[in-house]
Amino acid sequence: MIIQICDAEDIRILKGVVSKDHIHMHIEYPPSKSISDIVKRLKGRSLRRLQEEFKELSKQYWGKHFWAIGYGVWSTGNISDEMVQEYLEHHRNPSNKDLGTMILE
Repeated sequence: MIIQICDAEDIRILKGVVSKDHIHMHIEYPPSKSISDIVKRLKGRSLRRLQEEFKELSKQYWGKHFWAIGYGVWSTGNISDEMVQEYLEHHRNPSNKDLGTMILE
């Protein structure tokens, strides 16, 4: 679902890790997009798709937040792409499923 949303938004996932309670993603995106808008779209579209598939989520989270408020960002200032990739690879273990650029933790 996240991969499909990113494809539709012209966002390239370089590497990602999906954990049970959070997601890490190393992405490239057009300069015309802001990171806050990207996060808002990812959270909003994924929630809508989940609510369509699992109707009970609409009732359970009515008036409450499904996703945590906020997000964290590393800019590429003093952090190299290699450092980010190494950090994400740290989440891999032999039992991880590898879906190309995405790692299921």
